[in-house]
Amino acid sequence: MKYSIIVAVYNRPDEVAELLESLVAQTYRDFEVVIVEDGSAVPCKDVCDRYTDRLTIRYHSKPNSGPGLSRNYGCRRAVGDYFVFLDSDCMAPPGYLAAIDTAVERLRLDAFGGPDREHPSFSITQKAISHAMTSLLTTGGIRGGTVRTGGTFHPRSFNMGISQRVFHATDGFGRMRFGEDVDFSMRIIEAGFSTGLIPDAWVYHKRRTNLWKFFKQVHNSGIARINLSFLHPGTLKLTHFFPAAFTVYLLVALLYTALLPYGFYALMPPALYLGLVALEGTVRSKNLAVGLWSIAATLVQHCAYGTGFMKSVVRRAIFGQPAEHSFEKTLYD
Repeated sequence: MKYSIIVAVYNRPDEVAELLESLVAQTYRDFEVVIVEDGSAVPCKDVCDRYTDRLTIRYHSKPNSGPGLSRNYGCRRAVGDYFVFLDSDCMAPPGYLAAIDTAVERLRLDAFGGPDREHPSFSITQKAISHAMTSLLTTGGIRGGTVRTGGTFHPRSFNMGISQRVFHATDGFGRMRFGEDVDFSMRIIEAGFSTGLIPDAWVYHKRRTNLWKFFKQVHNSGIARINLSFLHPGTLKLTHFFPAAFTVYLLVALLYTALLPYGFYALMPPALYLGLVALEGTVRSKNLAVGLWSIAATLVQHCAYGTGFMKSVVRRAIFGQPAEHSFEKTLYD
């Protein structure tokens, strides 16, 4: 078996069904599927059982430990030469694994990842969130349009693959519940392995279904960014400060607007920026509603990440609290 597709699942049986249906349609067939139920109250075993005649699939259930350690659990029970990690809220197009195999054979990659796209069936909110997460104006855009190697690409676990050799050399994901994939990618590169983006190995990624869930996810990512900078000194970039700066500026601008006669002029820069985001979202999706809703998604994205980032700076950098003590309930097992 060349590839083991490993999926950590937590209370998402319906999404697992969509993912498995997409794997049935793969044109490349030398793979198995390893489902790891991470302490779910709503298990997906019945869903997996419906696919045993169409996929080589194995189901495991374990106490909750977070996505990273659950993926490690799956790796230790997988038989493939390569481990491919997909989030349960993803769907793979028919040529997904074929694109991976072509790139792996041609480039001899030790670790790799691919981009994500929105599916026509996604709700307006999901499409707006997808735009906020992939736009050039918000996150710098999805990571490239060409294959990059040489240690510059950090795969993300919603669509990520590693060789079995990488897993045994690094011992897989760490204990972090958020930012665990970035930490893992950094350790892979630090260990001297090659990484690369495979543009054709894209997936449909639902992300979060409403803005509150999106806020919580991105807020924790902002917290994790500072924790990652302690684990990997020198990796904190100027761009990581942008959401926090945007959040502070927006709050000051709103205060000016409330207190000063012409204070509303302070809101013009963020208004122009959000207008461009909406225009780009409308053009990309060909849907005005998605473009307008992208304004809300972008505000949530920046403010959630920015507040999480600032909270982590205060607790970790200013008060010197250890990560496990500062964020035990949300970020660490």
